[in-house]
Amino acid sequence: MTSTLVTGISTLVTNDPALGEGPLGLVEDAAVVLDGERVAWAGPASGAPAADERHDAQGCAALPGFVDSHSHLLFGGDRTAEFNARMSGRPYSAGGIRTTVAATREASDGELADNLARYLAEARRQGTTTMETKSGYGLTPGQESRALRVASQQTDEVTYLGAHIVAPEYADDPAAYVDLVTGPMLDACAPYARWVDVFCEKGAFDGDQARAVLTAGQAKGLTPRVHANQLSYGPGVQLAVELGAASADHCTHLSDADVDALSQSADTVATLLPGCEFSTRAVYPDARRLLDAGVTVALSTDCNPGSSFTSSMPFCVAVAVREMGMTPDEAVWAATAGGARALRRTDIGRIAPGALADLVLLDAPSHVHLAYRPGVPLVSRVWRRGALLGE
Repeated sequence: MTSTLVTGISTLVTNDPALGEGPLGLVEDAAVVLDGERVAWAGPASGAPAADERHDAQGCAALPGFVDSHSHLLFGGDRTAEFNARMSGRPYSAGGIRTTVAATREASDGELADNLARYLAEARRQGTTTMETKSGYGLTPGQESRALRVASQQTDEVTYLGAHIVAPEYADDPAAYVDLVTGPMLDACAPYARWVDVFCEKGAFDGDQARAVLTAGQAKGLTPRVHANQLSYGPGVQLAVELGAASADHCTHLSDADVDALSQSADTVATLLPGCEFSTRAVYPDARRLLDAGVTVALSTDCNPGSSFTSSMPFCVAVAVREMGMTPDEAVWAATAGGARALRRTDIGRIAPGALADLVLLDAPSHVHLAYRPGVPLVSRVWRRGALLGE
């Protein structure tokens, strides 16, 4: 295997306080050695060991690859008309998620795989080196399992979301649909997934239904994640903490008890999805409230065709700083190390010996520019598992 010395880094975010200053482990005038798929060394350039090859960052800032721990990339069609109507203040009567369900069911395996590859490549160009994605647009055992099979061939982390909404065929019998999700559908999907998720919300699944879905998934060896408290106050966050879910995602409408539960949990990360509120003109989650309470916070794109059709983690960092009360340092940590925590991974989200060699260079002297220069394509080089993308 070939080792590469990346030197000439103006500021390096390691996310390892043992290597540098503060929670981000900042190192000025830094270097990193990549050896195969792993980081071999990180620190001041003056102390860098030799390597087989050398890459001069020419004063760029560097940080770990972004970890996008919540997305919905397995779908057919799009919902441009719905978005245009919503942004134009016009009523729109199409079926929302059900529209995507119909288009996804009609798509071939090849079309789903090609769409997924395109969105993954789009995200990687913007610095995302780890991506989670979910099923949830098929809503039958065969459709959900094929989505997860396709996803498992390309993505790092795969989540079973049969409980996205009640399938149209079961609109008059949601209890029967929950039985399907926790029975034959789960049996078909569990071999392809690491996680089980549920949309715990009015109009989707209530607390009892969500508990049934998550505990059935746990019995099959899947770890819970929860779409929690996005549209209204509800039981989602409390259920996530109770069951030891890896993350409670959205967390827009929180009671003091919800915040307390998250702050006292050693297991459950609050994953915030600012692209969703941006795209729906909804109220943003209060990240400052969570951070001040000591909650572990992650940022993710929620990339999906209906409510957040962005794959850009830099965009989410900028919005989190501008609209959610986060500092630039907090937002960058949440988009890297926070995402890794939400996926219960220690090999990503940091630049330290033994971690995967996922490294991003910015055409800027500091990571702060991700929020300081919103919308500017600052990502100039991306290494994923030691391979320089695009070369």
